[in-house]
Amino acid sequence: MDMHGSSRSNFDVLKPYEPQLWRLGALAERYFTDDPNTSLLKLRQFSELLTQSVAARIGLYTSAEESQYELIRRLQADGFLPREVKQLLDQIRVAGNAANHALEANHAKALASLRFTWQLVLWFHRTFKDPGFRSGPFLPPAAPVDESTELKGQLDDLRRAMVEYQSKHEQAQTELDQAQSRLSTLDEERSVWEQVAAEAEQAKTELGQRLAALQTEVKSAPQFNKNQLLSFASAAASQLHLDESQTRRLVDEQLRQAGWEADTEVLRYSKGTRPEKGRNIAIAEWPCEGYSADYVLFQDLTPLAVVEAKRETKDVSAALQQSKRYSRTFGASSETFLHEENWGEQGEFRIPFVFSTNGRPYLRQLATKSGIWFCDLRRPENLAHALDGWYSPQGLQSLLGRDEAQADQELSNTAFNYGFPLRHYQQAAIQETERCISQGQRAILLAMATGTGKTKTCVALIYRLLKAKRFRRILFLVDRSALGIQAANAFKETRMERLQTFADVFGLKELDDQKPDDDTAVQVATVQGMMKRVLFPADGVAPPTVDQFDCIVIDECHRGYTLDREMSDTEMAFRGFDDYISKYRRVLDYFDAVKIGLTATPALHTSEIFGPPVYSYGYREAVVDGFLVDYEPPIQLYTELSTHGMTWKVGEDVKVYDATKNQIELFKAPDEIKLEVDDFNRKVITRPFNEVVCNYLAQELDPSGRRKTLIFCVSSSHADLVVEVLKQAFAVQYGSVEDDAVIKITGDA
Repeated sequence: MDMHGSSRSNFDVLKPYEPQLWRLGALAERYFTDDPNTSLLKLRQFSELLTQSVAARIGLYTSAEESQYELIRRLQADGFLPREVKQLLDQIRVAGNAANHALEANHAKALASLRFTWQLVLWFHRTFKDPGFRSGPFLPPAAPVDESTELKGQLDDLRRAMVEYQSKHEQAQTELDQAQSRLSTLDEERSVWEQVAAEAEQAKTELGQRLAALQTEVKSAPQFNKNQLLSFASAAASQLHLDESQTRRLVDEQLRQAGWEADTEVLRYSKGTRPEKGRNIAIAEWPCEGYSADYVLFQDLTPLAVVEAKRETKDVSAALQQSKRYSRTFGASSETFLHEENWGEQGEFRIPFVFSTNGRPYLRQLATKSGIWFCDLRRPENLAHALDGWYSPQGLQSLLGRDEAQADQELSNTAFNYGFPLRHYQQAAIQETERCISQGQRAILLAMATGTGKTKTCVALIYRLLKAKRFRRILFLVDRSALGIQAANAFKETRMERLQTFADVFGLKELDDQKPDDDTAVQVATVQGMMKRVLFPADGVAPPTVDQFDCIVIDECHRGYTLDREMSDTEMAFRGFDDYISKYRRVLDYFDAVKIGLTATPALHTSEIFGPPVYSYGYREAVVDGFLVDYEPPIQLYTELSTHGMTWKVGEDVKVYDATKNQIELFKAPDEIKLEVDDFNRKVITRPFNEVVCNYLAQELDPSGRRKTLIFCVSSSHADLVVEVLKQAFAVQYGSVEDDAVIKITGDA
């Protein structure tokens, strides 16, 4: 017999190059039969080791002491871990924690985790070993029966049969020999599994050293290409296949995180589960005129929504039609309390909201095949759309209590009589925004020149939307803390009606407040702060539900991170412009909210997110109308370097700054190197060029006067150089200068 197992395992593909992973997986299969709790613990250990191995193979492993939750977060933030894979890792982690702390385990949960883990095995193998690997079907473990007891019972029966039926002695003896052989095999297998378990425990002590060595080996390999591995990881994730029962387990966990009681195996109509007062419960397989709804979501006795759950490969958007059918055919009974009115053009819908899902995380590129599709059936013009999560019971109840048509009518009839005057273009911008909202537009862009009062426009717009009850809670999003403080002050100081400030009328949460209260109407937050809450919440902290905000106003929504900009410590999590925009957009897409962006200078990515501006008020219009003062013609400075650039010939010495070593190194130019003025202070630091410019500025500016001058630099380090050189130029020009006459005011200063 093979000393490392006598039967095939779903983990055999890992055996040649990840023996410890193979051992843990095989042990999980072995323990499944008579100890599902231990099986779940082994699977949790397996997923932890697999995640550490992934980190080591892409150069991100730190230590075995790092928690699984934090490591998953780091891999996700790095962009390597596909959301489908993270979802399975989280599912196994949660099930393993429940088995460890609450002893919550049964064979159904253990089998589900085994199948999820097998999908991770295939993803891992296709990512790091064989992208084209084709697997067979999942090998089910042995049935949960005590084989040893069963065999002993068979032996007793056979012995009695030998005494009673001598004529069948030969046949009985044969069966007895076979049974004894099977028992002997079982004893031998038990010995093998005990050895495998011992090897697994011994290997744990060597784990940290082996992973560190693996990371060093992988990173030093000449063929190491992280971008290629990222491509393999994404392709392998697209090949994950979950059937409907696995999908329902994922949906159960997602619903529980949103505040619903959900367990598709236990909370079923056929097992006697019914709605109850005081419970928010998802009841599975609710009968609807010959069909069964996968879930009906009840708050107390009232059905609020119907859910259709499909297997992972099915289109999600089309499945909404089945949910709508269940809403039409849901029957009244003494066990439920239906709303007093029906919905739809002909009053055909009995339940107001419908969902469909295949358990797959939302991907904008695969919108119809991912996410949670949702439709509000109360108005025929409400279009179905994809969500990144589930509504909470409170969120659905709040949505049900909001009359959008009435709110739109009230807005159209409300005058602009506030404690401060609104200019004609500010009123026009607000009216156009309200018109777009009433027509169902979910992304709106306003372009208004700098200095034309965007903040006051925002305050008035948000006040009107909340007062008319068009929205319940609005997120005011900024990209810098300074803008957040400025916005919060505007809400607290701007008087709206009857001498009351905005904050006197509506609850306001500021930057330091992490979570809105029930009565919070506006929360001010930074993009980076919301990224942490939505994409990378702390362990044990649930992310916000998608209904926490139903409107998002984004100030200066054009802002992005240019690739040549130096990043502060808090910004280092972004690998560049595309990574920042990707995470920025995920935050905006996460909430089921109307998005209103304000900017003076729409960028390409701004229009891609919000569409073209629905209203524009430009700089020239503001100058003509007398609200802005035109600028004077610019003064252009020309120097020898700015005119002809900078050139190193082949073989000339070039000084290069190595940021990782914090030192300057010298090398000879292998080819001619030519840099234009646009590259100055980005790719090359030229102090003489900055000295020439600052000497000219010192002649034009008075450091002791009241007028102020802004000097725009290309980077933080360039700003440091300009501060130093300009002070020296002022000292030469005026004899002396105060130290604070020139200061740096960049974001990291």
